[in-house]
Amino acid sequence: MFETVLIANRGEIALRVARTCRELGLRVAAVYSTEDRDSTVVRFADQAVCIGPGPARHSYLYLPAIMEAARQTGADAIHPGYGFLSEQADFAEACEAEGLTFVGPPPAVIDRLGDKSTARAAMADAGLPLLPGTIEPVGDAEAVAKVAADIGYPVIVKAVAGGGGRGMQVVSEPDDLARQYREIRSTAQSLFGDDRVYVERYLPAARHVEVQVLCDSHGNGVHLGQRDCSVQRRRQKIIEESPAPGLPRGLVEQMGHAAVRGLLAAGYVGAGTVEFLVDDQHRFYFMEVNCRIQVEHPVTELTHGVDLVREQLRIAAGEQLDVSQAELTARGWAIECRINAEDPARGFIPTPGLLTGLTLPAGPFVRVDTAAVAGGRISAAYDPLLAKICVWAPDRPQAIARMRRALAELSVEGPGVSTNRDFLLTALDHPLFVAGTHDTSLVDRLTDPHPREES
Repeated sequence: MFETVLIANRGEIALRVARTCRELGLRVAAVYSTEDRDSTVVRFADQAVCIGPGPARHSYLYLPAIMEAARQTGADAIHPGYGFLSEQADFAEACEAEGLTFVGPPPAVIDRLGDKSTARAAMADAGLPLLPGTIEPVGDAEAVAKVAADIGYPVIVKAVAGGGGRGMQVVSEPDDLARQYREIRSTAQSLFGDDRVYVERYLPAARHVEVQVLCDSHGNGVHLGQRDCSVQRRRQKIIEESPAPGLPRGLVEQMGHAAVRGLLAAGYVGAGTVEFLVDDQHRFYFMEVNCRIQVEHPVTELTHGVDLVREQLRIAAGEQLDVSQAELTARGWAIECRINAEDPARGFIPTPGLLTGLTLPAGPFVRVDTAAVAGGRISAAYDPLLAKICVWAPDRPQAIARMRRALAELSVEGPGVSTNRDFLLTALDHPLFVAGTHDTSLVDRLTDPHPREES
């Protein structure tokens, strides 16, 4: 095992990783921007290094500063968390070049699976089902129009390098296709420095279900069930639960085995997530691979009793998985709600500011992952995630009731600061969510001023 782990991230995930490192007896090194000089993880760490000013491109995304911090702290491993550099093959290669262990998959695997076109090809080769569409990037508007005509509207045009709900556009009418194709390419170039796109059939009312996988460097792989992430605003998740409600047992087993098969075939090492869409006929289709720990990993930890960050570190240190698939059994039900500093009434715009008061929920089977404290500041420079409230219960109705209670205990105060707490409560109360028959259209139903009648 390592001696010192540098955490190349901020906020709740940095603190989450630091806590597991401390439990393993590892020395914790943190990095921080000038915006985060008073952050919780800086106070928690054994050593912390300032890596630049607030904007992420000058700090958390600035690779030279992070590598220098690793040298200063004597780190022998770097944990990237999620976001920022976590899925950058160049970062993993730089770690290797400096003799540092990157806590994640090999650079070549990140490069292959981070490119949605080559990822789709790899998963197709491994026998995973894909939605009708293209595997190779589409080079011009005429080719896109031909593909769309062949597979039928609506279609979704996606950036090959996209992620986090960015770099995609649904097209419902042929007359809109050429313009939106040009717009998404321009957006992709601006966001990711890569204007390549591909096209696939769009499922307006699909379930977003993902499978958590662990693979070691000895050819072993297991999955830890599924998470339903269908409640999304702007294609970013806000409620996640494990297991996914209402899926036939046979389908669940198929998805789990397919996810492990696909990642092992790709040479994956570490914790990864394979994301699928599930239609109303319970057919599943590969969507993408996330080569990192997920924001929603706590619900899997709560149902399976496995510390996923601990497993990431063990695997990165060359150890074999110490659990078999037969030993991994889900118990009970877990739900996570992301508390964002944002205003749902104004299109979910972020509401940064000073936190003058913060009361977090507690009580039986409630877990809160956060780095926020009263007196701290929510920065406009970063994602508005304030906390993740997670609950566990023996079954789904009890988990929903426990989450309602936990959200009711939450109090966030500060001038101009709003949260999505009440919106989350409304979502939890929606009949489709209560019945476990909701899909990715739920937030649209809640925000549409002229909602459709439920059938």
